[in-house]
Amino acid sequence: MEKIVFATGNQHKMAEIREILSGINAQILSMEEAGISVDVVEDGTTFEENAVIKARAVAGVTDAIVLADDSGLEIDYLNKEPGVYSARYMGEDTPYDVKNQALIQRLQGVPREKRTARFVCAIAAVFPGGETIVKRGTIEGYIGEKPAGENGFGYDPIFYVDEYNCSTAEMSGELKNSMSHRGNALRAMREELEKRI
Repeated sequence: MEKIVFATGNQHKMAEIREILSGINAQILSMEEAGISVDVVEDGTTFEENAVIKARAVAGVTDAIVLADDSGLEIDYLNKEPGVYSARYMGEDTPYDVKNQALIQRLQGVPREKRTARFVCAIAAVFPGGETIVKRGTIEGYIGEKPAGENGFGYDPIFYVDEYNCSTAEMSGELKNSMSHRGNALRAMREELEKRI
């Protein structure tokens, strides 16, 4: 059976990945489960560049298929901040409830129609032999006036989806995965993987 190593140590992310790729003819491992430890400097200027940088760094030390993603939140009113710096916004060790509160404050008094935002996810796959594919997924929404929900992580409590009139942190995992940026990118990548596995 093929092995797929996903270049992350984030257990929330691994749970989503396993759910969306379930049934694929491959064993899906995190870097830790695969016994891989590499330091990666994500110095790309786009989500796609960072995903490829991560995937290639890990592919350099394994003969498995390597997947890596880079994702983040773009807020239109804030010139698409925090963007590729989403994880590092206000410092990597800053808790997300502090980051979320800061973003809500920066949007204080901004009308609902100007609070548009999206989550973006780019996933890169590097196959043995070096072939590289990148897929992008997005989900459109807006930044709410207060955090809500306990189910998500990161910026989920402040990201609201019109269609459901709730934040992505208020959604069930199943509903969120069916429409999320990572879900959309993974489903597109799954089609490519199935052609090759």
